[in-house]
Amino acid sequence: MNDATLIRKNLFRKRLRAILLMVSILIAFLIFGVLGALQNAFSMGSGTAAQERLVTVNRINFTVALPYAYWGRIQQVEGVRNAAPASWFGGYYQEPQNFVQSFAVDPETYLAAYPTEIVLPPEERAAFLEGRTCALVGRALANQYGWSTGDRIPLMSNIWQNTDGSQAWELDICGVFDDTEGTYPTNYLMLHYEYFNESLAFGRDSFHWITINTTNPALNDQVSQEIDALFANSSAETSTTTEAAFNEAFMEQFGNIGLILTWVIGAAFATILMIVGTTMVMAVNERTREIAVLKTLGFTAPRIFRMVLWESLLLSFIGGLIGLGLASLAAAAASGALAGFLPAFGLSLTNIVTALILMAALGIVTGLLPAYNAMQVRISEALGKI
Repeated sequence: MNDATLIRKNLFRKRLRAILLMVSILIAFLIFGVLGALQNAFSMGSGTAAQERLVTVNRINFTVALPYAYWGRIQQVEGVRNAAPASWFGGYYQEPQNFVQSFAVDPETYLAAYPTEIVLPPEERAAFLEGRTCALVGRALANQYGWSTGDRIPLMSNIWQNTDGSQAWELDICGVFDDTEGTYPTNYLMLHYEYFNESLAFGRDSFHWITINTTNPALNDQVSQEIDALFANSSAETSTTTEAAFNEAFMEQFGNIGLILTWVIGAAFATILMIVGTTMVMAVNERTREIAVLKTLGFTAPRIFRMVLWESLLLSFIGGLIGLGLASLAAAAASGALAGFLPAFGLSLTNIVTALILMAALGIVTGLLPAYNAMQVRISEALGKI
């Protein structure tokens, strides 16, 4: 019988206890995986933001509109190469639960703001620029609802009302855009701002944010300060930040996933450390006489130390890998339903490596004390216990 067999048999000598410990570890890594996938989805926009892009919003909140005139004034600021205004449409398709992330944009400047990220055939780009009722749809969103170029769809808004009294805008899908690098979200729809603005029953001539391309990333701070100074003490003061900071602030409206992940995982692992650590100490104490017998048979103290430590590591990795596997399956199953809102919902290589490190750390921390106690067992004292 080799060491591996002894480790396995000792781990499962009380099967119910071992299974319960594994389940507790499994749950912790299942939570870690699901929240990690959610954080990946929410941070996708921040990770893909170009260094030279800035975003100007109302100082109060991006949901508070900026006057139309700000667009032209921002374009005149030194260092601004392109300014692309956009308004949040708040769209859905057919039913309110069929959420469609949609923006009303100025077509020419918006496409110029994302020259490498938004990829579509030249004829579709030209059609979108020319067609008043045209819309561009990202590949993930098109796949979700089965849309294709040439379709005509009614897009409803849960915010805006049309001049005809309805909340629907008839749109022609003139193109479906992709992202060749897989780092830019394709889960949204763009419609013409002029078409949207002209048919509004209220709230005309305003934007929610303006995306700005500077001539040089080194000018970002200067341009930001000049824009905000331009509208200081006005009825709609501005806040200009990098696109990454804007995306993070936008996603934090749904909750600070990073902080939630830290607190939940911290609490879960602290609890598991106490449970598993205490149980492992108890399990080793139950085997004091057996450990003494092993020493009598020639097992050295370092060898026994390693065996107990490997037992703790095996427990941690079995529970952790099953939990992480279930999280991966859950993310894969949910990714289709969430493609329209969270296209990057899934585990990343960083999540997996971090989880493996945590499994190893958990196994080592919970196994050190019982392994040390096992190593210190005295043969005469242990065999004297009847």
